[in-house]
Amino acid sequence: MLLRSLLAAIALIAAASGALAQPDDDAIVAPVLRAKAIVTADVVRIGDLVDNAGTAARIPIYRSPDLGTTGSLPAAQVIATLRAHQVIGVTTGDLKEVTVTRLARDIQGKEIELAVTQALEHRGGLGDAANLTLTFDRELQDLHLDAANTGVIQATSARYEPRNNRFDVTLEIANEASSEPTKLRFTGTAIETVEAAILTRNVERSDLLKSADVIVERRPKAEVGSDAASRDRAMGMQMRRPMRAGQPLHVADLVKPDLVQRDQSVTVIYQSVGLYITSRAKALDSGTEGDVVNVLNPQSKRTVTGVVTGRGQVTIQIATPEPVYVSSTGAIPAEGEQAAPKSVAGDSNPQVAKPE
Repeated sequence: MLLRSLLAAIALIAAASGALAQPDDDAIVAPVLRAKAIVTADVVRIGDLVDNAGTAARIPIYRSPDLGTTGSLPAAQVIATLRAHQVIGVTTGDLKEVTVTRLARDIQGKEIELAVTQALEHRGGLGDAANLTLTFDRELQDLHLDAANTGVIQATSARYEPRNNRFDVTLEIANEASSEPTKLRFTGTAIETVEAAILTRNVERSDLLKSADVIVERRPKAEVGSDAASRDRAMGMQMRRPMRAGQPLHVADLVKPDLVQRDQSVTVIYQSVGLYITSRAKALDSGTEGDVVNVLNPQSKRTVTGVVTGRGQVTIQIATPEPVYVSSTGAIPAEGEQAAPKSVAGDSNPQVAKPE
């Protein structure tokens, strides 16, 4: 009987010990201070800094750093602030400070400029977005927006006035934290530009353009006009008129180089069917290929006109007289008929044949 009571007592002790060893799901876990916190709102809450903060997690205690920046707080200061809000027993370990980073969406100025140019493309007579040059009323800088602005940049309003080149564009970005999108408004001037060949030096009429004489720059389309000359086309061409450095070249400003210079000794080719004669003469005019110039024959002192056909060469086409064909069909009498007499030009008293 004594043995049975002793065994029962041992069993009770063992059961009690096992119960004490099992974890309690409802036990309170101590709060732990974080070394780093990442926030998206404009305030820092207790739950951002402390794990297991319980019902106090939603309480705001600090203002967040600026968008896209990181700030730090001494751990002792954070603990004091937590105690003021009845959050005690926070485990800090060896932490000396806590860093807080505020997330942001960074939008570069180039991204904004691209969105504005695309909104103005083909408005009010403007051309492609790639050819538009914008000047903003306020200096365009990179933007740091709340991280909740996750939408694409879209233009909701775009106005352009061709008379003064003014634009007014509104962009919107969808915001996850609000039903209202973030709006961005930009104003300034927009000018369409084109690539133009620009002179690097003053030039005179008849100057030949070399590689160093011309560069390529983007200039306002209104300044250059619709007949802007390309740099490749300008190379080796001759100026039709004098121009100053910095001026854009137009197609009308250029001509092919003169192949014949005034007062130059040239070769004159007299050409016709079956005829090819050359001689020397003096050019009285300058001209490029295809131009009509006058040349002076030094022997006869006669001036003739020809076409420039090569360097130092003028060709004169000689007209060939057309041959005269005389038909004798009417002079052949039919068989058994006598040919009728014909009058001879200049004979005022033609003889009339008399029957024999």
